[in-house]
Amino acid sequence: MQVIKYSFQQHGDTRGQLVSLEEFNDIPFRIKRVYYVYDTLPNVRRGFHAHKSLEQIMICIHGKCKVLLDNGLEKKIVYLEKPYEGLYISNNIWREMYDFSEDAVLLVLASDLYHEEDYIRDYDEFLKFIASKN
Repeated sequence: MQVIKYSFQQHGDTRGQLVSLEEFNDIPFRIKRVYYVYDTLPNVRRGFHAHKSLEQIMICIHGKCKVLLDNGLEKKIVYLEKPYEGLYISNNIWREMYDFSEDAVLLVLASDLYHEEDYIRDYDEFLKFIASKN
């Protein structure tokens, strides 16, 4: 499984840093939804789903967390801990986010609006879905 991490251009001086993101320029899709996760309690895992068509970029804009990616054949753990790095997650990838630092804020840019029918929330159903694609 290929893991794609983007390193976004930082603009800064003595006043601080700024990262600007543009769809199709810095982000490989049209951004239709933005959300963020914060105040996650210790030992809590989030996610536990895959998407049939949605693409995402995850950026831990504050603090740090880990993301487990699973394509049905292999699993990889990715560390998010820099506010200028984004993790691209294509469709058909199971994801779980965990080990959030107390101050973590995980920003997610999504390629589509929320559609419950795009979610696969059961891992066994995910494996069946992936098998049907191959």
